Amino acid sequence: MSSYTITTRVDGETARKMDDLAQATRRSKSFLAAEAIQAYVEENAWQIEAIREGVKKANEGDFATEAQVNRFFNKWKKNAR
Repeated sequence: MSSYTITTRVDGETARKMDDLAQATRRSKSFLAAEAIQAYVEENAWQIEAIREGVKKANEGDFATEAQVNRFFNKWKKNAR
């Protein structure tokens, strides 16, 4: 797997916490940063795919009808009491 170098800035408090975490886990700050970025990307990447799928369906004209939308919202309106 290829690796890439990136540079980022963090505030002093975050840097101190990262130092403490690196020492406690016997990992480098670079390792911790890479792990954090990977977790963030994996956790949020689904949104990009969902947006792409929505745009594809919209471009194909695949929309809910006004009646379908009204039924959906009316269902929740009635059950919200």
